[in-house]
Amino acid sequence: MTERILIVDDEPDIRELLEITLGRMSLQTASAKDLTSAKQLLHTEKFNLCLTDMRLPDGDGIELVEYIQENFSQVPVAMITAHGNTETAIKALKAGAFDFVSKPVDLQKLRDLVTAALRLSSNKSKEAIATSKDLASVASSGITGQSPKIQALRVQIGKLARSQAPIFISGESGSGKELAARAIHQQSARSNSPFIAVNCGAIPQELMESELFGHLKGSFTGADQDKIGLFQAAHTGTLFLDEVADLPLQTQVKLLRVIQEKTIRPVGSQKEVPIDVRLLSATHKNLSTEVEHGRMRQDLYFRINVIELSVPPLRARLEDLEELTLALLKKIAKENQAEACTLSENALATLKTYEFPGNVRELENILQRAATLCENQQIEKSNLEFLIMTSVPSSKTDISSADVIASQDSHDLELTADFSLEKHLEAIEIEAIEKALEETRWNRTAAAKKLGMSFRSLRYRLKKLGLD
Repeated sequence: MTERILIVDDEPDIRELLEITLGRMSLQTASAKDLTSAKQLLHTEKFNLCLTDMRLPDGDGIELVEYIQENFSQVPVAMITAHGNTETAIKALKAGAFDFVSKPVDLQKLRDLVTAALRLSSNKSKEAIATSKDLASVASSGITGQSPKIQALRVQIGKLARSQAPIFISGESGSGKELAARAIHQQSARSNSPFIAVNCGAIPQELMESELFGHLKGSFTGADQDKIGLFQAAHTGTLFLDEVADLPLQTQVKLLRVIQEKTIRPVGSQKEVPIDVRLLSATHKNLSTEVEHGRMRQDLYFRINVIELSVPPLRARLEDLEELTLALLKKIAKENQAEACTLSENALATLKTYEFPGNVRELENILQRAATLCENQQIEKSNLEFLIMTSVPSSKTDISSADVIASQDSHDLELTADFSLEKHLEAIEIEAIEKALEETRWNRTAAAKKLGMSFRSLRYRLKKLGLD
């Protein structure tokens, strides 16, 4: 079945140009000169895409975007904006537009936009026959939980997946920002194309441009062959820039140009290479503060933060803890090719008393170690109390992670024939408890608070370790 495109513009010349261009792509078109006639056509004919001008005689394109979102959500909408009117384009994207193209219309960019939008339309038609349960499963993409915050996150991800807009994903370290990015990609029109995630903080500054944009052979010392950059590798797909605030200012300038022009220039090349990439970014830093201190360009901030998606910390959704823990234990068992451990009720209660400053990543680390130490594949409260105490400290804990590391480093770890992991961990635990007691002049209540545990838990550990 041939796809149909609705063209909405009050200028006959523009409508004719779009009709000819789309006709050459073997697409059928219908035209409307204003908002009223566009709404009438939407109710009488079926469309796979709408192209609308921003300024219409009886309204504006934003109003049409919102109307289609509410009544024909399966139809992507692309906005035609005045040249250089970035503010209007961003406003359209926030309203739910799939993408935008500027006047005078670049026909190749228009064809690329239409192709991507029709892929989305096809995906949404397939989803329409799925049950809501199926959609929830697709939406989760590893994001476990049924709390109101997680359900709201899934709904947001579903809406954002329809758009081409750059999205900034905010959240604390370990909260699941990359999982959210993958979920957006998997529900988008780009789901069959690459998803590439890169940690900007892990790339040396001198190699940053080469990694992102590629380079030609001989362009610098050590460049013994041409290299495809991450933008080209993600062509027609999604590129996720984690810790984007760590990009050097010089690279930020070039990234801004890539977003605006949708082309990249490899290091050592004079040729612009067109790219079609959905850009998602994230950082645990406060971008507004980074802009204020001159570490982030304000113009880049506005371009990558068109829409913000916030991932809640684990402590704000502790009702998900049991489901999340079971899922992580299954994942750990699969990775270790072993039977999944179970969690006792007391162990779960212990986890619920902790704030998890390291979020889901910290929970997984704790469970990984507990699964190693427990007996008979059953994690008990005693397996967790010490692990939580020596994990990343919560906001209520005064002992720093440096103190814990120093404590661990004070014991030379030699894996000799008579080495005992349990005794090694016990020695570290004794040292940490004695340090807390000394600093609080042996006030057990104050020491328990300093260690981030209950008085009752401390009393239990003192008795077990023979320190009481």
